[in-house]
Parts: sequence; structure tokens; C-alpha cells
Amino acid sequence: MTIVSLLAEAGLTGRGGAGFSTATKVAAAHAHDAELVVNACDGELGATKDAWVVANRLGELIDGASEIADGARVTYAAHRGSETAHLLRSAGLRLLVVPPRYVSSEESAIVSLAQGGLARPMTKRQPFVRGGRDSDGRRIRPMVVLNAETVWRAAQVSRHGATWFRSYGTPEQPGPRLVAVSTPSARGVVVETAAGARVTDLLDLAGGLPGDSGDSGAVLVGGLGGSFVRAADVPGLRWSDADLARVGARTGPGVLEALDPRDCPLGFVDRCLTWAAGESAGQCGPCMFGLPALATDWRALAAGGDHAAYDRVRARVGLLPGRGACRFPDGVAGFAGSALRVFAEHLEQHRAGRCDAADLRTTPRRTDVHAQ
Repeated sequence: MTIVSLLAEAGLTGRGGAGFSTATKVAAAHAHDAELVVNACDGELGATKDAWVVANRLGELIDGASEIADGARVTYAAHRGSETAHLLRSAGLRLLVVPPRYVSSEESAIVSLAQGGLARPMTKRQPFVRGGRDSDGRRIRPMVVLNAETVWRAAQVSRHGATWFRSYGTPEQPGPRLVAVSTPSARGVVVETAAGARVTDLLDLAGGLPGDSGDSGAVLVGGLGGSFVRAADVPGLRWSDADLARVGARTGPGVLEALDPRDCPLGFVDRCLTWAAGESAGQCGPCMFGLPALATDWRALAAGGDHAAYDRVRARVGLLPGRGACRFPDGVAGFAGSALRVFAEHLEQHRAGRCDAADLRTTPRRTDVHAQ
């Protein structure tokens, strides 16, 4: 049985966030003699899975890449200066060094960089696995980009079979998968699990959901492109798209973070939006102007004195999606929109000139927001 047939039978989907059929992408790569890029950048906030795979399963990752590539050239992408890049280089693998910026590890930005361009997202005329030309007329060689965990899982499917793979997870989301879990006690704990696991069990492996979360407590599912979930909704919630949909979330890139109840959630969102505004590739209006404007309006909203700020934030959340070369503004808009919904009561506190989170703050809060 070919690797494409095995992957189709197993039902493996991409572990980088999109959840697209891996068999379909690999079949297209073979049909167009596409080069393979294994994306090990851990581009999402809180993501540590790629680093874990490279550090702990490098041999199997290489095997999976070899089977998928079927003789085509293989390149491994990692952020400049990262331990992941060091390990890949030390193993003698062809390395694509990616700037440590959020949008630089997006699929089309990886393709552009791998072919001598800038690490900026490109507008797709057709899937890059077919080659062709970009929006500026520059020739693009056929290339397929797969997340590191996806490639490792392909090696497992090849070694253990589709039946073994489907013995984990749910019928809709089969197979084992990694989740990077962060809590006030620990950050970036990589958990081996499967769809259908209890979210509380995943959080417990990194210190658990804080017991004093209160009404404003929340869990962020999916990083900067994800959604907030009320702490009160977490018990009984399962790690699957079908169950997470009940609270407006999805498994996405496999990132889960319980917010510190001592940290004002509006301040947390403010820091994330401010950081996102500085991650623009500098080529599309939604990133160059829309995200900084959203960050400014959110800060005014959190300050509590500008009563028109709420309407401005809502308007920008509606205007940003679907207008850029990549999905970065869409994800940030969804992130901000979910914050408006989940932290509605906390917004009312700020309008009234108070913040209940401050009453819980007995130790210095964490204020860093960095891409992993």
C-alpha cells in the first residue's frame, strides 16, 4: 500500500492548525513532483510541539519526511537562533532559517523564503503544490509545506498501520496528537493525547486550572488565532472540534493556556494585541493599519474612560477578516471578538472603575507575551 493510501485510510489531518487532509496534500505533491518543507517553527503563541518532536522524535521525523517526499528534496524550516534550528543543523539536514516573526512561518511565507524571496505571505492564485507564479509574476516551484508533528504522525502510520492510528481519538479526528499546555504553574508542557480527552485532564498535567479563577477566569484555546473559553465552561469539555464548537473554539494548532486569575484578562488581551500589531509583514492594509488600530482601541476600552471604544473594537473585528494575503488578521479579529464575549462582565467592571483581578494579585503577575 502506498503512503498516500495509508494516510487516507488513517484519516491523518494536518497538526499545524488547518486540519486539512494530509493524504490529499501528499497526493498532490507526488502528482506535481513538489519539494517538501517540514515546518518546525512553532509559530503560534504558546506552541512548543515542533521543538518537542525535533528534540525527541527526530529519527522518526526524518523517516516520515523521506516517505512523504518519495525522492523529492526535503528542507526543514525553523526559527533563527532556536534550539530546534541548532538540532536540525547538527543532524546535517537541509535547513531553512526563518525570521522569528509570527507571519514568517505561515505556509506561503515559508514557500516564498525557500525560493529566494522574503519571508512574507503570498496571495495564492492556486495551491503552491502545483507551482505556477505568484501575484507578482515570479515563478514558483511546486512545494508542499507540512507541520513537523504531521510528518512524524505519517511515519507512525507507515510503521504501525492505519488501524493502530484510528484506535486513538474519535472517528472524526482520529489518531494520537500533541497539545502544548500552559498554566500559571508551567508553560509549554507538551502532552501526548488524542481527540476526546477531557480538557481538565490536559490542564492538570501542567498544574491545573487555577481554583480561584472566579467569574472572569478563562482558558485560551488556539493561541493568537484562537478563542477564549470561560473557566466555568471547562469542566466536562472535551478536546475535540465537535465538543469545543459548543463554546466557539476548535483544536486548531493544539495550544491550550489557562490564564492567571491574578492577571487582568483585559490587560492580557491588550499585550497580545499590541504584540500582534508589531508582527505585520508590512504589505497589506489589515496588518499595517488595522491591527495597530485595533490594539489602540482595545487599550482605550480596557482603560474604561472611552465609552465609544467598545463600538470601535466591534467594528474593527468585523472589518479585518478576509482582506489580507494571509489569515493573520482573521485570527486576531476572532481572538479579540471572543475576548469581547467572554470578558463582557469584566469590561463592565472597568467601565465602573474597578478590576476584581487586582484583588487576587498576591504575587507579581506574568507580563511577557512572546512567540515560542
